[in-house]
Amino acid sequence: MFNQATQPLAHLSMYQITARLLTHVHRSIVASFGEKALPLFATGVQDFGYERTYLIACNASAEGEEHILYNFLPKDFHVEEPETEPEIYPWMAQLFAHVTKQVVDRYGEPGKNAIREGVRTFGESRGNGIAERAAHLGYENTIEHYLSNYDMGRSELFEFETLHSSERIEQTFTRCPFGEQWAKDDMHEYGILYCEMIDPSIAKGYNPQFDVEHDQYVLKEGVCHFHFNLKKD
Repeated sequence: MFNQATQPLAHLSMYQITARLLTHVHRSIVASFGEKALPLFATGVQDFGYERTYLIACNASAEGEEHILYNFLPKDFHVEEPETEPEIYPWMAQLFAHVTKQVVDRYGEPGKNAIREGVRTFGESRGNGIAERAAHLGYENTIEHYLSNYDMGRSELFEFETLHSSERIEQTFTRCPFGEQWAKDDMHEYGILYCEMIDPSIAKGYNPQFDVEHDQYVLKEGVCHFHFNLKKD
């Protein structure tokens, strides 16, 4: 039962989300190919840029996120905080794509599978957190409490429509800053590995009975379209 005196937990920042995503991808790369693959990760970070990686790392750490990004920065690297708010949504897309490109170009389909597995575990960790956010307010991890307890705030960079019923959620995204950035950078092959895995994995982490059909993608059809169904026991 909802406790009116209980405050909702704060959303994860995009700095936390970005650092966590790359940490899961890093873990999966090492599990798949060993530490010999780490120079590929390092090259991806370098291609993205040390200054932006440092700012992501610092902000994520300040917000309590444990991550591996500092491991791939030059020793004693430091830059000043920018005067204006960074465009962190495109940054996340670009950092993921640069690391993914290195791994996929080197290992091919096994590399794609390693990236997919990293996104899967990242997504499930977020889904677990959404269930915890709901439980914090006294709610069960049912379909009606999924989006209302989502862990990421929706930026105006996203444009979407949601149709919600007691047994199904249908969403159509006409704008997504991640997909738009991957398309702009001609990184479709790498970004789609995130798109394929992320929403089904978050939903599964929230409730293992969740089934997600993702039948259209911004990077393919120009929109993302989802059906979320909670299977009955």
